[in-house]
Amino acid sequence: MALIIPRKYKQKLLPETTEVAIKEIKDAFQAKLSKTLNLRRVTAPLFVVKGTGINDDLNGVETPVEFTIPAMGNLTAQVVHSLAKWKRMKLAAYDIAPDFGIYTDMNAIRSCEELDNLHSLYVDQWDWEKSIRPEDRNLDYLKATVTKIYDVVREVERMIYEQFPHITPTLPEKITFIHSQQLLDEYPDLTPREREAKAAEKYGAIFIIGIGSKLSDGKPHDGRAPDYDDWSTVNEEGYKGLNGDIIVWNPVLEIPFELSSMGIRVSPESMKVQLEEAGCPERAVLPFHSELLAGHYPCSIGGGIGQSRICMFLLQKAHIGEVQASIWPADQIEACRNAGIMLL
Repeated sequence: MALIIPRKYKQKLLPETTEVAIKEIKDAFQAKLSKTLNLRRVTAPLFVVKGTGINDDLNGVETPVEFTIPAMGNLTAQVVHSLAKWKRMKLAAYDIAPDFGIYTDMNAIRSCEELDNLHSLYVDQWDWEKSIRPEDRNLDYLKATVTKIYDVVREVERMIYEQFPHITPTLPEKITFIHSQQLLDEYPDLTPREREAKAAEKYGAIFIIGIGSKLSDGKPHDGRAPDYDDWSTVNEEGYKGLNGDIIVWNPVLEIPFELSSMGIRVSPESMKVQLEEAGCPERAVLPFHSELLAGHYPCSIGGGIGQSRICMFLLQKAHIGEVQASIWPADQIEACRNAGIMLL
């Protein structure tokens, strides 16, 4: 995505006040999320050992940051892309009962990102995971969880308005659920990104179900690794997928704006199907995958919620660099400065 310079952009908070607001948002959001979903905070790794199958493969083309460890016989470690699979391992290790779970601050470096208003080399998320019962692996449970998370976002949006009246709430009362196949059926001549834009602008907040499965045109709406979210199981509405993305309409940039990627996790059966469909059945022998196939991990639901994304959206900023410290191209810094966009 090319850098967007909004027309007549004006900061609603000075950088010093922004720093105060960022802390208010982060403190409030994680406390409310933890209470709403019955989550407790845990400590998470910044890197994992290469070749264990634990790291997130994202779309399968991103190269993780790697380094060798002389003190461990030059073992290679990778900076995590996310903690999607690690969290499920922790649910098993801590023997967490159904309806309870964990969350953590996930920090990562994604060196392959194309840098723009939304994408940074530095990634910060609330990664969360919750144990569920086998009978909870259904669309109603997914939608109920999405609604709870969305309600937390709206609560914090209201809190920010009360503290900083210049920031007027924009989110609708309800989030709209739509399957990626339904979007394709409605807008067959548009790209996935364009379809998201149409729906997000129309409804204000949407949850697109079925990210990763091939649609009627033979292509997925977007890429999703085959070994954590379940995007192949046919749900109660007759479409594939028990996962999706929370996307809102960003009125500052006038674009669809993803806040979270989440879903009910793969069962042993659905992971076998997805590994085959993704062309990587050999992963089944990796430590994480073999343990899952052996039934040693609980059924779960989980996802990642962008911390800087939440702050950027709620504070109505034009660039993610206004709410996090990172590295940006010199020409992007200059273009932002000329437009009154002050990067931290």
